[in-house]
Amino acid sequence: MSASGGEPTAVTVLEKGETAHWRPFFLPDGQHFLYRAAVGGVGGPAYLASLDSADRKLLLNADSSNVLYARGHLLFLRERTLMAQPFDARRLEPAGDAFPIAEEIQTLGPVMLGVFSASESGVLAYETGSAAAGSQLAWFDRTGKQAGVLGDAAAYSDLDLSPDSKRVSVSLASGSARDIWIYDVARGLRTRFTFDAANELASIWSPDGSRIVFNSSRKGRYDLYQKASSGAGAEEVLLEDNLNLQKYPMSWSPDGRFVLYRSGGGPTGNDLFVLPLSGDRKPSPFVNTQFGENFGQFSPDGRWVAYMSSESGRNEIYVAPFPGPGGKWQISTAGGELPRWRRDGAEIFYFAPDGGLMAATVNGKGSSFEVGAVKPLFQARPVIGQRYPYAVSADGQRFLINTLPEQSASAPITVVLHWIAGLKK
Repeated sequence: MSASGGEPTAVTVLEKGETAHWRPFFLPDGQHFLYRAAVGGVGGPAYLASLDSADRKLLLNADSSNVLYARGHLLFLRERTLMAQPFDARRLEPAGDAFPIAEEIQTLGPVMLGVFSASESGVLAYETGSAAAGSQLAWFDRTGKQAGVLGDAAAYSDLDLSPDSKRVSVSLASGSARDIWIYDVARGLRTRFTFDAANELASIWSPDGSRIVFNSSRKGRYDLYQKASSGAGAEEVLLEDNLNLQKYPMSWSPDGRFVLYRSGGGPTGNDLFVLPLSGDRKPSPFVNTQFGENFGQFSPDGRWVAYMSSESGRNEIYVAPFPGPGGKWQISTAGGELPRWRRDGAEIFYFAPDGGLMAATVNGKGSSFEVGAVKPLFQARPVIGQRYPYAVSADGQRFLINTLPEQSASAPITVVLHWIAGLKK
């Protein structure tokens, strides 16, 4: 987009297997830029591209991190070592081999986001220390008081609570890949549920708790699979295609007949689709517009779906009848995402833009939907992934949140002046 305003124009296009392009960084000519592709929800290669061309050039392979350019060098991580590689910004190609300049750099998340930055004036800054412990699954009451933790801190993402509240499925990173694990809530023990070398990110439970639907990138895109929640038996492919669409399971209807999922990567971005679990299993759109729709959740009686949409210019929570057609009701009042229902359908919870957990009183027992008071509960620190960072107990009194653990002290930040001069000694 021009600095003077106007319509935005896409300058990159997702290739097969890619889920996002992020961390753009301009070269000095203001025309070429660096960026990184996310593959399967985790980090991928770094590329060189231009505003006036659809072509791109591979710079760094999949084990790289965010990359930037300063003082004639590309800066990036290799494992947790900060590397510098001479780069000719006019010829747009490396001008020498990469070499280390700092060790034990902090990283954030499974995408290997390195905590470092540099300026053309010659200042380099980075954070060192032991690798981050990750996030913590913690229970909170409605006032925000922590009421316990589940397991140890780890690289968690995207969790779901079983219908009987006795188990939790969660995505957990191990090395460069993610798998679904299941926690026994009472014992605090977790067991591995998926074993494929690809990434499994999101999971939902069947209404009777006997099965889990999850997504996996094992074929270069995220397709849907299902498996008995006991872990016994083989996995079943539930939905796959050759359209490079990324599918994330969102909610299972209370009668067990439908799965609501998000489809991304198509011409209209993120949309919500309904997958029948019988017959020809042909998906149909539930909300499919030019705006972004996400985080769809069936109501406990199956008559409504709460979801997020950007149709107003910002993300808000809406409720629409299922299977439709019909109107919709706006739930959030000043932005919102990640809706969850209370088991009796009398409340919808969601997160406000400032991280506050909100509760909206609702009534969907009649032919029309009624929205009552909306009030804040407490400020949370959710670690938001591709799906849900929290779950709600049946009575709406407790919340299991994937949150950042409290830290007693921040790791120091090292600032180096004229770092390039030090390389010449």
